[in-house]
Amino acid sequence: MADDFGVIAWHEDGIWNLAQLTQTRDIGLIMDQLNAQVTNGGALALISVDEDFFIVIRALGSHMQMMISDVTYALESDLASDLIDMLDLPFPEEDDDSQPGGDIDLLSDLGMPAMELEALCDDLELFPDEQIDAIAARLGFGEQFSKLYELP
Repeated sequence: MADDFGVIAWHEDGIWNLAQLTQTRDIGLIMDQLNAQVTNGGALALISVDEDFFIVIRALGSHMQMMISDVTYALESDLASDLIDMLDLPFPEEDDDSQPGGDIDLLSDLGMPAMELEALCDDLELFPDEQIDAIAARLGFGEQFSKLYELP
């Protein structure tokens, strides 16, 4: 868990606000923290798990949208397995190829189309924290994200 990190981001009065997530491995607690953020535009959780995968969860009122960068991690991670269950996705097999799963277009209205997010998930050169950094930059809060995590 030492290599996990998560950020919650919410858009209010035309400005992105960010805070560190207090929990990165319990989807219920992550959803509670998102729901506690009262805002018109909803709130996002961007979570990097070890050097393995990332998840994005978006709360818009009582509606939750979720995606995982690689469904095959459900074979070795309780968090990924829980997310696969919540998304009602088929459980991956040992020989399945790496692929994102869930609501891949959850950031489309914020300026990151599904194809772009999927391409980012498929980029094997990037670690999950770098993929999340790219998402933050694309959505317009990259600088705040970098300061929060002191990324280069």
